[in-house]
Amino acid sequence: MRILVTGARGKVGAAAVTTLLDAGHEVTALDVGAPVFEAPEPGAPQYLQADLSDAGDAFAAVRGHDAVIHGAALPEPTRNPAHHVFRNNLMATFNVIEAAVRFGVPRVVNVSSETVPGFFFAERDFLPDYAPVDEEHPIRPQDPYALAKHFGEQLMDAAVRRSDLTGVSIRPSWVQWEGNYARNLSPALRDPEDSPSASLWAYIDAYDLADALRLGAEADTPGHEVVYIASPDNHANRPLAELVRHHHGDAIEMRALAREDASGISIAKAERLLGYAPSRSWRDYLTDAGELRPEAERRLEREETGVQRGRALTG
Repeated sequence: MRILVTGARGKVGAAAVTTLLDAGHEVTALDVGAPVFEAPEPGAPQYLQADLSDAGDAFAAVRGHDAVIHGAALPEPTRNPAHHVFRNNLMATFNVIEAAVRFGVPRVVNVSSETVPGFFFAERDFLPDYAPVDEEHPIRPQDPYALAKHFGEQLMDAAVRRSDLTGVSIRPSWVQWEGNYARNLSPALRDPEDSPSASLWAYIDAYDLADALRLGAEADTPGHEVVYIASPDNHANRPLAELVRHHHGDAIEMRALAREDASGISIAKAERLLGYAPSRSWRDYLTDAGELRPEAERRLEREETGVQRGRALTG
């Protein structure tokens, strides 16, 4: 397949580029950063600089592909003005989907977010109704990032109603790779009793997420589906029910768990619909004490990770 990956220089996009190339797909890597006007690395994908909030850029980029994996976005709402986050993320998604519809691109994988239900960046805090959270959980976003992602899912719904486009919106949990595992997850491993988590200690390895994005592009599921993508375990290395009870008492209904140390986000639908089978864990990178394992540190130093390779191939 000829697949366009937007946001290709971010950690998610870079991992996806590497995974898709390894699977034999032809990849166009797109981001807002300037290209490098030198001979490309061997096996490098075509790189295209574009601003997808501009409709012309989006139409020029999307045309001629068999699928689009749309990951380009400002990744959270607190480090840019709210109106900029909302406008950039929503209009980029609108333009990509509109271009796919008009040019007859058959498949779009829309990278949505675990934040869509609203309890991550809420100005008036609230808790999820139950755990593990699944795709049926009520949607109550307050912040511009979650709102834009929610509207992006609705844009996908509208597109499949008015065209032959099919696709999936993937809601990834907190994305980790060798370069940020220790910084992000070590505190909860060292002191889970003093480490609350809006995502209920859910996380996702960047390479498992890249596999899910590949599966989403290759699948022939009809219409538009929304699925959560997370690791099956939680990043605090404790029973989920114990963590919820300690931090929230009885305020969150506990539902059946696939395993005692389950993630706070259910991946049952992704497993069933896409054949998603995550194979990586924080344990591959960190010790139980939260220290980066030597082999992971050596891979970073030698620039041998999938994220590093993907970034290098795109300049």
